[in-house]
Amino acid sequence: MATVLPDARLLRIFTCVIRHQGFAAAQQELNLSTSAISTYMSQLESLVGVVLCHRGRGGFSLTPKGEEFHQEALRLLGEVDGFERYAAGLRGELRGSIKLGVLDSTVSDKALPLSDIIGAFTREHPALHLHLHVQSPYELQLSVLGNRLDLAIGAFQLRMNGLIYHSLYREQHWLYCSDSHPLFNEHHIPQETISQQRMVGRAYWSQTELARHGFKRSEATVDSMEGQLILILSGAFIGFLPEHYAQAWVDKGRLRALAPAGFGYQAPFALIVRRGRSKEPLIQKFRDTLKGHLGR
Repeated sequence: MATVLPDARLLRIFTCVIRHQGFAAAQQELNLSTSAISTYMSQLESLVGVVLCHRGRGGFSLTPKGEEFHQEALRLLGEVDGFERYAAGLRGELRGSIKLGVLDSTVSDKALPLSDIIGAFTREHPALHLHLHVQSPYELQLSVLGNRLDLAIGAFQLRMNGLIYHSLYREQHWLYCSDSHPLFNEHHIPQETISQQRMVGRAYWSQTELARHGFKRSEATVDSMEGQLILILSGAFIGFLPEHYAQAWVDKGRLRALAPAGFGYQAPFALIVRRGRSKEPLIQKFRDTLKGHLGR
């Protein structure tokens, strides 16, 4: 019986085309012409025996079977990359690539000196290629589970099976309004009044999470801290922000924390890896670098 096993090159071309949503957009990264990419894609479809994608005047799109195949291709390539790193680690080398995920707006967080951590890590291992991805907490966890990321750093309220969570620190959040909001110049504001204001929530918050922060509903939703800041600065909404991220705007007189005694929470940050991968040399080395900087 013949075995369908496309080589890794075909799978990498396929996933690159999907990442760029088309042949033309993938040319630069692959260093191939569109006709060459089309030939490789046809070879892959011939090996698999199904149509994986539609291309033509209607644009590029995956077929339902192509969607399934794409997820399996990402998983397999992640396993192959992990094995290559493991083999290199046995020789005392760290080569290949590392895919790291983080939440947005961490650059101002002094508790997580990520630029220093990455700088030290890459200087120690110059042969590694670093891919840095900024995603929501839910996306980070799914990406680590699916081997699309090797490890990720973020605040994860809900934990997923199959992941290991290494606690790091807690990030302080306060409830803010802008200088164009009616409450900005008010003092001794009752908590009930604050809870009735138009509030912007996070797309990944459940109703239970929203209630835990003192609100029954939100009138706007975002999936990034930058989006949160924009809506709060508009004066139409109030919302929570990390203290370190909001501080520059507080110093300018543009933001004010509302009732800190009643509204505020700490987000527990953690490093996550897929179960079974903790002992990989690359992941262990990055954890050591991270712990060394957080322990200062």
